[in-house]
Amino acid sequence: MKRELIIFIIAASAIFIIDQIIKSIFVGGFGWESACISLELHYNRGVAFSMLDFLGDWLKWIQVVLVGLLAFFIFKEGYLKQYTIPSALIIGAACGNLIDRFIHGGVVDYVAWHCGFDFAVFNFADVMIDVAVGWFLIHQIWFAKESN
Repeated sequence: MKRELIIFIIAASAIFIIDQIIKSIFVGGFGWESACISLELHYNRGVAFSMLDFLGDWLKWIQVVLVGLLAFFIFKEGYLKQYTIPSALIIGAACGNLIDRFIHGGVVDYVAWHCGFDFAVFNFADVMIDVAVGWFLIHQIWFAKESN
């Protein structure tokens, strides 16, 4: 468990730091436009697709509890040993988005897809959360069957 904990802390910290560095570049004024993707600063005061925006400041406190419960679950149920990296991706990214709510009043988003259709604006942390969820699902679908 000690080895997994060290890997978890390093990976989660790396995701958090990378996320915050990228966001600081956009908060600092960087922007770029193309036919399909725009890199431009947005603040999402809700969650995915701006849902739950009406919760205002309550949302950040709800997310503090949810991230805390998720971390507790990862450690308590032993998922850290089997899912060290995806657990670190989710926790590091969730903390990155959560700290935005306290510092900026909303999550700093900056990738806007508009090629053929408009998609939600997102950020590096969102991608890391998606990668981690995909990792969990793939492992459960393909590898969990092998162990039975």
